[in-house]
Amino acid sequence: MSPSGVQDFAGSVLGAVQDAGLRLVGVFVAPGSPGSVASLLAALVVGGMFLLMTRRPGKRPVPVKVLVRALMPRRLWASTSGRTDIGFFLFNVVLFGGLFGWAIASQTAVSGWLLEGMRAVLGEGPGSLIGPVGALIVGTVALFLTGELAYWTIHFLSHRIPWMWEIHKVHHSAQHLSPLTNFRVHPIEGVLFANLLALMMGTMNAVLTWTLGEPAGAFTVWDRNVIALAGLYAVQHLQHSHLWITFPGVLGRILYSPAHHQIHHSTNPAHFGSNLGSLTTLWDWLFGTLYTPDRQKMQLAFGLEPGESRHETVMEGMVMPVARAAGLGRRPASEAEA
Repeated sequence: MSPSGVQDFAGSVLGAVQDAGLRLVGVFVAPGSPGSVASLLAALVVGGMFLLMTRRPGKRPVPVKVLVRALMPRRLWASTSGRTDIGFFLFNVVLFGGLFGWAIASQTAVSGWLLEGMRAVLGEGPGSLIGPVGALIVGTVALFLTGELAYWTIHFLSHRIPWMWEIHKVHHSAQHLSPLTNFRVHPIEGVLFANLLALMMGTMNAVLTWTLGEPAGAFTVWDRNVIALAGLYAVQHLQHSHLWITFPGVLGRILYSPAHHQIHHSTNPAHFGSNLGSLTTLWDWLFGTLYTPDRQKMQLAFGLEPGESRHETVMEGMVMPVARAAGLGRRPASEAEA
C-alpha cells in the first residue's frame, strides 16, 4: 500500500473511532437518551419523593443514607440478577447501542416512498385545515401513539410467537427489577423493534403529511417527542423498580405506572401477557390486555418458571436464546407449538 493509501486508511479508521466515541458519549450525556445520566438521576429523585411523600405523618426526617438504601437496596446490584442487568446495560448501551445502529429501515425513506406513492395514486391530499401549528400538535400526539403501538405490537408478538418468546425471555429472566433491567434486552429484539418502529412511524408521517397538507413532525426537545421525553423523566425508568407506585383516578387508567409493569413481570399465570404497552394504557385497553394494579402493594415474584435458564451471564443471555429459537425452527410444527 502506498504512503498516501496508508494515510487515507488511517484517516478513515480515526474518523470511525471518533464518530463511535461521539455516539458513545451521547448515550450518557444527551438528555434525550434513555441511558442518559440525567434521566437516571431523575428516576432517583422521583422515587425518593415518592418514598418521602408516602411516609406516615409525624415520622422523623429520613437520613440521606437510609433513603439511598431504600431506593437502591443491595440486591439490585449485588445479586446475580442485578449483576446481569449491569452486564446487559454495558453491552447494549456501551458496546452495541453506542457503536452500532439498531435500525436498518429508515423512517425518512419509508415516509418519502409512501408519500410519493399516495400522491401518485390518490393525488394531493385534502389540504391543511388546521395550519402548521395545528399540524404540529396533531403530529406530536399521533406519532407518539404510533410509537406506543409499535412497542405494544412487538411486545405482543414476543409473548405469542415461540421463537420470539425465547429471545424475549432474556428480559423476563430478571428476578429483581431495577432501572437497568430496562436494558436487559437481547440485541435481536432491539433490532426487530427498531425496524418495526421505523416502518410504522414512517407510514404515519406520510399519512399525516398527505392528509394535513403540512410537513408532518412532532414537537421535540433534545431530539425526542416531548410526550415521550416527559414519560422518560417522570416514570419510565421506575417501571422496572421495586417501588409500588400507582396513579390515582383517571390518570391511572390512561398512563402506565410502575405497578402496571411489575404485574407484567409477575410469575403469576393470571398476569401473563398483560400490560404490554410502554407509557399509555390505550392499546392494552383496546386489545384486552390491560391488568389494572391494586392500590395496595401486591405480592409478586419475578423471573421465569422453575427449570428455565436464568441467563445469569451476558454470554448465556446472548447465545442460549438464539440456540433455543433455532431449535424451534428445526422441530416439527406440532412439537414446537406444544
